[in-house]
Amino acid sequence: MTNTSNGSAAGADGIRRTQLDSGLRVVTEALPELRSVAVGFWVGTGSRDETDPSSGSSHFLEHLLFKGTETRSAQEIAGAIESVGGEMNAFTTHEYTAFYVRVPDDQLVLALDILADVVTVPSFRPDEVESERQVILEEIRMRDDTPDDLVHEIFASALFPDHPLGRGVLGTFDSVGALPRDEIAAYHHAHYKPNNVVVAVAGNQHHDHVVGFLETRMGSIDGNRPARRGATLGEPVPVAVFHRDTEQAHVVTGTRALHRDDPDRYALSVLNQVLGGGMSSRLFQEVREKRGLAYSVYSYRGAYLDTGALAVYAGTAPGKVDEVLAVIGGELDRLVADGGVSARELADAKGHLKGSMALSLESSAARMHRLGRSELIQGEVPSLDELVAEIDRVTTDDISRVVQRVLADQQRVLAVVGPFEVSDF
Repeated sequence: MTNTSNGSAAGADGIRRTQLDSGLRVVTEALPELRSVAVGFWVGTGSRDETDPSSGSSHFLEHLLFKGTETRSAQEIAGAIESVGGEMNAFTTHEYTAFYVRVPDDQLVLALDILADVVTVPSFRPDEVESERQVILEEIRMRDDTPDDLVHEIFASALFPDHPLGRGVLGTFDSVGALPRDEIAAYHHAHYKPNNVVVAVAGNQHHDHVVGFLETRMGSIDGNRPARRGATLGEPVPVAVFHRDTEQAHVVTGTRALHRDDPDRYALSVLNQVLGGGMSSRLFQEVREKRGLAYSVYSYRGAYLDTGALAVYAGTAPGKVDEVLAVIGGELDRLVADGGVSARELADAKGHLKGSMALSLESSAARMHRLGRSELIQGEVPSLDELVAEIDRVTTDDISRVVQRVLADQQRVLAVVGPFEVSDF
C-alpha cells in the first residue's frame, strides 16, 4: 500500500510527492512540453558514512552498480540505454550518491527498470570488482596529477582534520586497494535501503505511472540504513602545502561556514556571489582584471549536515602567490572592516542568483537533479518562486551578520599545491 498523505497532489508547479510504505520517496515534475524524461535514484549515503579503512566505499559502489546486476551485464546495461539515444551517469559526494538516466519519454519504463535493477541487485562479480578497482586507482592518479583539483582536497583535509568531511570522496590508494569485495557488498546492503532513497523523475511522465511501477518493482524491499555516526570537529590546520614542481601554483583559502539548514544560508549565497561568483565579482575584478595575476579566480561555498565552508581558489605563477594571497586577504578583510557589501552589490548579486536559477532549469535533467537533491537533503522541494522570495528577503544587515559569523569569527585556512613548503607561508 502506498502512503499518499505527504503531498502527492500536484502543486501549481507540477511537482508531486509520494512515499511508499517501505519509506522510498518518489518525487516527480510533469513537463509535458518535453520529449525527454530524466530519472534519478538519490541515495543518502556518501563518503562521510565510511570509516578510515573503508574510505572510498561509496564511490566504489557508484562504479560497481553499473558493472552488472543479477540479470544484466555491464554491456547490456550500457547498450539498452544508448540504443535508444539515452545517457546515464552517477556521482558521489560526502553525503549522498546519485545514479541517473535521461531517455526519450517513451523509454521511461526502461530507465526506471534499469536504475531499480542496478541500485537494488548489483552482482558484485569478483572479476568486475577487481577491474573496477584498477579504474578507480587510475582515477585517483588522475586527480593527483590535476593540481587544481587536488588543492581542494588538501584544503578540506586542513579545514576538517580527522573528520570524515576532510577525507577525499575517492578514497586513497591504500583503502581502495585493500577493500574486500564482501565488505563493499555489505556496505551496500546496509545503506541502500528504501528509507534512504529518493527517486526523482522530471519530464513528460505521469506521477501515478511512476509510483505504480516502483511499487510493483520495489515494494517488497524494506529496511532502514544505520544511523549516521557523529564526529567531532577539531581545530583547523592553518597552512597545508603539497609540494610539487609545477609551472603554476594553486591556492585555496577560506573558513568554515554555515551548515546546509542554517537560516543565513541564502545570505551566504549572496555574499559568495559578491565575493567571487562571477566576472563582476570583487575577486575577479581585483585579481584578474585590474592586476592580471590569475586566469582563474573564484569563490565557492559548501554546505553539509553540521558545518560548511567558504573558500577562494586562484591559480597563478609561483612568484606571484604572495601578491595574490595579499589581494584575496585584503578583500576578505575589507568585507569585515566595512561590515558587508553595498546596496548596489547586493541588488546585482540577488539579480544574478535569481536569473541563474531560472536559466539552470531548462532541461529535464536539471529539473530532476533539483527534485532529487532537495527531497533527499531538505525533505521538500521548494518552488522557484519560494527560492526567489528567500533571496529577495536578504538585506545588507543579513550580509553583515554572515560576514561576522563566517569571516570575522572563523580561522582562515590556506592550502597550496606548488613548489613550496609550509615554512614559506
